[in-house]
Amino acid sequence: MAVFAVYVLEGLAVLSFAVLIALDIGGLMPKKKAYHEHARGRSSYMPNTLVMVPCKGIDLTLEQNLKSLKAQDYKKHKLIAIVDSENDPALKIIKRLGISHIISDSKCKNCSGKVKAISTALEKFNDYEAYAIVDSDVSVGRGWLASLLAPLSDKTVGLSTMYPYFMPEHGFWSKIKMMWGFVGDSLLERESTRFGWGGSLAFRKELVDKGAIKFFKDSKYSVSDDICLTKITKSRGMRIEYVRSPKPVVNCSESFSSFFEWANRQTALTLLGYRKNLYVGLVYYSMEAVVIVSGVLLSVFASPLFLFMFLHYIRNIAIGYKRAKKHYLEMPLIVLALPFLYDINLIIASRMHEITWRGNRYKLMQA
Repeated sequence: MAVFAVYVLEGLAVLSFAVLIALDIGGLMPKKKAYHEHARGRSSYMPNTLVMVPCKGIDLTLEQNLKSLKAQDYKKHKLIAIVDSENDPALKIIKRLGISHIISDSKCKNCSGKVKAISTALEKFNDYEAYAIVDSDVSVGRGWLASLLAPLSDKTVGLSTMYPYFMPEHGFWSKIKMMWGFVGDSLLERESTRFGWGGSLAFRKELVDKGAIKFFKDSKYSVSDDICLTKITKSRGMRIEYVRSPKPVVNCSESFSSFFEWANRQTALTLLGYRKNLYVGLVYYSMEAVVIVSGVLLSVFASPLFLFMFLHYIRNIAIGYKRAKKHYLEMPLIVLALPFLYDINLIIASRMHEITWRGNRYKLMQA
C-alpha cells in the first residue's frame, strides 16, 4: 500500500509539474506589450478630465496621497473628492489642501459607497471629455494622469488602467500583501485576463451613457466599480489597456486580520464578476501546492532527483524579486506559502454572501 501511495504521489506530482512548466513556457512567449511601451507619439491627446477620488475615513497616508493628486503635470483636469457626509474625518484634510468636494447623494439599489460616490460625480459633472477614478489610499507620480489618459486617444479602447504596488510600511503581513498583489500584474499583462482596476482607471465620456449608468448603479455587480466598468467595456467590444508605469503606490501597514479580511474580500469580488476564476484558480494553485509538498517528500524519501520539481518555485521567486522594489529575507518563504494562501482565499470567498468594506456591509448577489 505504501509503495502504491508513493507511485500515485509521483504520478500526480510529475503531471502537475509538467502542466506548470508548460504554462511557464507559454508565459515566456511574446505577448502584447503594456501600453506605455508601444504608444509613443500620442501625448498630444489631452481631453478635459474630471478626476474623482471617493474618500471615507483616514487612510494610512491620505494627505500624502491627495497632495500627489494635486501635483499632476496635466493641466486640463479638475480634482474632486466625494464624501458621504460633512462629518467624514477625511474632509478636514481635503479642505486644508484646498480640494473641491461634493456629498455623495446618488440613488441606487445595492451599490457600494464607492459606486454611489462615482455616480454622484458623473451625474453632477457630465460635461467632461474624460473621467478618471483613483482610490484615496493611492499615491501617484506627477505623470500619472497623462499616462493613464494616453491610451484613450485610440477609440477602440474603452478604458485604461494601472495596477498598484503595495508598499510595505510595517509588519510581516504587509510584505505578504505586496507579494499577493503581484498576481494582479500577471492578469493585466494579458488581454484575455485584463480588467479595469478601480483604484486607477480612466475612460471617455461616451463609455458611460444612460444605459451604462443604470447598469453601473443597479446591476448585481454594483457593489464593485471595477467589475461594472470592465463588463460595460467588454460588452461593447472595446479594449482595456494596461499602463504599466508610472505605477501607483498603496502604502500598507497590515496585521494578520486586516490582510486576511482584505484578501478574502478582493477574492470574493473577483468571483462575483468572474465565477470561473474559482475553478481555474483552485486547479492552478492546488497544482503548485502539490508540486511543493511532493517535491519535499519525494526528494527526501524517494530520490534527490525530485529536487527538479522546485524549478517552478525558483521561477516564481525570480519573478517576485523582479517585481519588488525592495527585497526582503522573507520573500522565498512567502512565495512558498502563496499557493496555499490563494487556495484558502478562494475557498472562503466562494462561500461569502456579503462583504464588509469601509465600515459598510454589502450583499453579494450571485446569479
